[in-house]
Amino acid sequence: MDREAEFRDLFADHYEGVVHTVFLVVRDWDRAEEIAQEAFTQLVRHWRRVADHDMPGAWVRRVAIRLAVRSDRRERTAVVAWRRAAPPEAFPTPESAGGNAVLDAVGLLPVRQRAVVVLVYFEDRPVTEAARILDCSASTARVHLHRARQRLAELLGEEVTSNVAG
Repeated sequence: MDREAEFRDLFADHYEGVVHTVFLVVRDWDRAEEIAQEAFTQLVRHWRRVADHDMPGAWVRRVAIRLAVRSDRRERTAVVAWRRAAPPEAFPTPESAGGNAVLDAVGLLPVRQRAVVVLVYFEDRPVTEAARILDCSASTARVHLHRARQRLAELLGEEVTSNVAG
């Protein structure tokens, strides 16, 4: 199969999942689509090198999550600046915003913790694979996941009962 056909197949197989993963990190569908498109644009630029990887889909997912993390940081910085300029009552609390309590709580996590939670619990990936996608060690991913579980338990009024396995 030629490289162009390989890319088309990879895009068809992974685009929707990458958008979904990014959405769970940034919680905005339009931003998720833009970020996924940028990740695949970067994949096109590097396709000659990435096509020979064992898992080019993981490469594009890693790029998408990095872009999502950067986007989320920019967005949070903008929100902080806006909050300083706007009256406090203009911003709803998580309790008043409604919606799915678990997703709302995940949205309150720091972005690296949120990313590992999305990969492990929403995409059902092993911690070791999540670590590869996030470009960190498995132990670092486990630490992020452990801290995320503790914070989610606090936010949701639950008790953490088991350790994180890899």
